[in-house]
Amino acid sequence: MNSIDAVKKILIETLHLGAQGLDLGPDSPLLGSIAELDSMAVVSVLTRLEDHFGFTIDDDEISGQIFSTLGSLSRFVDSKLA
Repeated sequence: MNSIDAVKKILIETLHLGAQGLDLGPDSPLLGSIAELDSMAVVSVLTRLEDHFGFTIDDDEISGQIFSTLGSLSRFVDSKLA
Protein backbone atom coordinates (compact mmCIF):
# COMPACT_ATOMS: atom_id res chain seq x y z
CA MET A 1 0.00 0.00 0.00
CA ASN A 2 1.51 3.34 -0.96
CA SER A 3 1.19 6.33 1.35
CA ILE A 4 -1.72 7.94 -0.52
CA ASP A 5 -3.82 4.79 -0.07
CA ALA A 6 -2.95 4.59 3.62
CA VAL A 7 -3.67 8.31 4.15
CA LYS A 8 -6.99 7.95 2.33
CA LYS A 9 -7.93 4.98 4.51
CA ILE A 10 -7.02 6.92 7.66
CA LEU A 11 -9.16 9.88 6.52
CA ILE A 12 -12.13 7.62 5.73
CA GLU A 13 -11.91 5.85 9.09
CA THR A 14 -11.14 8.89 11.26
CA LEU A 15 -13.76 11.13 9.66
CA HIS A 16 -16.31 8.31 9.25
CA LEU A 17 -16.71 9.19 5.56
CA GLY A 18 -17.96 5.79 4.44
CA ALA A 19 -18.65 5.48 0.71
CA GLN A 20 -18.13 9.24 0.22
CA GLY A 21 -14.46 8.76 1.07
CA LEU A 22 -13.94 6.19 -1.67
CA ASP A 23 -14.20 8.98 -4.25
CA LEU A 24 -11.21 10.83 -2.80
CA GLY A 25 -8.31 11.21 -5.22
CA PRO A 26 -4.97 13.04 -5.12
CA ASP A 27 -6.56 16.33 -6.21
CA SER A 28 -9.58 16.08 -3.91
CA PRO A 29 -9.82 19.15 -1.68
CA LEU A 30 -9.88 18.46 2.05
CA LEU A 31 -9.80 21.42 4.43
CA GLY A 32 -12.87 23.56 3.83
CA SER A 33 -14.45 20.97 1.54
CA ILE A 34 -15.13 18.08 3.90
CA ALA A 35 -17.43 19.21 6.68
CA GLU A 36 -16.19 16.46 8.98
CA LEU A 37 -12.62 17.84 8.81
CA ASP A 38 -12.82 20.46 11.55
CA SER A 39 -10.02 21.49 13.89
CA MET A 40 -10.57 18.57 16.26
CA ALA A 41 -10.64 16.13 13.37
CA VAL A 42 -7.33 17.53 12.07
CA VAL A 43 -5.76 16.64 15.43
CA SER A 44 -7.26 13.15 15.25
CA VAL A 45 -5.98 12.63 11.70
CA LEU A 46 -2.49 13.80 12.67
CA THR A 47 -2.46 11.44 15.65
CA ARG A 48 -3.55 8.53 13.48
CA LEU A 49 -0.87 9.36 10.90
CA GLU A 50 1.78 9.44 13.63
CA ASP A 51 0.62 6.10 15.04
CA HIS A 52 0.30 4.41 11.65
CA PHE A 53 3.57 5.57 10.12
CA GLY A 54 5.64 5.81 13.32
CA PHE A 55 6.79 9.42 13.07
CA THR A 56 6.23 12.55 15.13
CA ILE A 57 4.73 15.76 13.78
CA ASP A 58 5.87 18.99 15.39
CA ASP A 59 3.39 21.84 15.82
CA ASP A 60 5.42 24.14 13.58
CA GLU A 61 5.12 21.66 10.69
CA ILE A 62 1.34 21.97 10.50
CA SER A 63 -0.31 24.37 8.08
CA GLY A 64 -3.49 24.57 6.07
CA GLN A 65 -1.47 23.83 2.94
CA ILE A 66 -0.77 20.30 4.17
CA PHE A 67 -4.52 19.65 4.33
CA SER A 68 -5.25 21.34 1.01
CA THR A 69 -5.75 18.07 -0.90
CA LEU A 70 -5.33 14.36 -0.34
CA GLY A 71 -2.20 14.58 -2.48
CA SER A 72 -0.65 17.36 -0.39
CA LEU A 73 -1.32 15.42 2.81
CA SER A 74 0.20 12.31 1.26
CA ARG A 75 3.28 14.28 0.12
CA PHE A 76 3.69 15.56 3.69
CA VAL A 77 3.61 11.96 4.94
CA ASP A 78 6.16 10.95 2.29
CA SER A 79 8.45 13.80 3.40
CA LYS A 80 8.24 12.58 6.99
CA LEU A 81 9.12 9.05 5.89
CA ALA A 82 12.12 10.14 3.79
